[in-house]
Amino acid sequence: MKKILSLLACTLFAAFTFAQEATTEEAPKPWKVSGVVGLNANATGLWNWAAGGKNTVAGVAFGKVRLLYQENNLAWESNLDIEYGLNWIDQKFDKLQKTSDHLKFDTKFGWEFHPTWFLTAQAAFQTQMTLGRTYTGDETYDAINSAILAPSYTDISVGIDWKKSVKGADFSIYLSPVAGRISTAYISDKWNKRYTREAWLAADPTRSESDWNATVYDAIKESNLDLHSQLREANGTWIYDDRNVKQYRNYTAELGLNFKATVNYTYKDLKLATAVTLFTPYKWDKVQMYEYDNGTEVANYTLAQMQDNKYDMSKATFLGYRDNNRRFGNFDVDWTVMISYQFLKCLNVTLSTDLKYINGLKIDKELADGTISSAERVQFMGVLGLGIGYSF
Repeated sequence: MKKILSLLACTLFAAFTFAQEATTEEAPKPWKVSGVVGLNANATGLWNWAAGGKNTVAGVAFGKVRLLYQENNLAWESNLDIEYGLNWIDQKFDKLQKTSDHLKFDTKFGWEFHPTWFLTAQAAFQTQMTLGRTYTGDETYDAINSAILAPSYTDISVGIDWKKSVKGADFSIYLSPVAGRISTAYISDKWNKRYTREAWLAADPTRSESDWNATVYDAIKESNLDLHSQLREANGTWIYDDRNVKQYRNYTAELGLNFKATVNYTYKDLKLATAVTLFTPYKWDKVQMYEYDNGTEVANYTLAQMQDNKYDMSKATFLGYRDNNRRFGNFDVDWTVMISYQFLKCLNVTLSTDLKYINGLKIDKELADGTISSAERVQFMGVLGLGIGYSF
């Protein structure tokens, strides 16, 4: 009897220990880290190739990391998305060209007030890491059209988040009726002086470094030709100062509605991550414009300028509204997709796409007749690569 009781006690103890270990193993961990990092590269070599072409070497480094904390009624999720690509072309000018460049980070903290429903605060930031240029392919200066913080977009919002996890897939749908967006076109004065000097020297081969001095820089800045103005004109908004001189400011702040949907799916060695963000401002950014004719000169002014200078409105003709399409119902779109498949432990096949449409951001395009058309356009970039990578 004692042997049986002893055996039963040992069995129960072993079962209890195993059950406790199993419970410990099966208990979900509050922290989860997932993502993919890698480097894709390709090269083309030609030798006496009758069909033509150029030797090229291209590479894209990328990283997409997701950090998730979920325990009790709290959830905190952060995402970091980085990509940078360069292309070397065997040619005399513009041999090294940037092909892709973005830095995106977002984080949101939520409290679950009902199963799968969270009251959430979210912050997001996106920009690029290096200068962007318009490559001419010849000896002329490659104009700078973008830089870090020029542009950049910062979103801060509060809203409702629906989150659901099903068989390796995490879904999230977020809606915020109180969303703030700050857009910038800022560049430091140090960078401005450096690249303004570069452009000034490149504009005339007879100029030398010894010709450049603070006086020249001040003169260029006064004439509104410095890098600040280039970037603000391309990405910022324009206003008038007290002297009725056209100036550029390097930021805009808007209040609007924000919507974001994300899917993160993992099946064995296959990963899919996609996110679409929509933003529309509540305020209609329009300004009344008038043509003022005082008998000696004709000029265009805003209504505020007409009133500030106490111009005679009977001599003014209403021209309409200066409108950059930033009004409620016109959505800024940002949609990213990354599909990654890992094989042989260290090799990755990746497909990434990035689609954007931003109201008020005009892009030049040369038409068939040689004229330049400036309009808002859908921006799209796709990268398919095979290279070294690691999924986790």
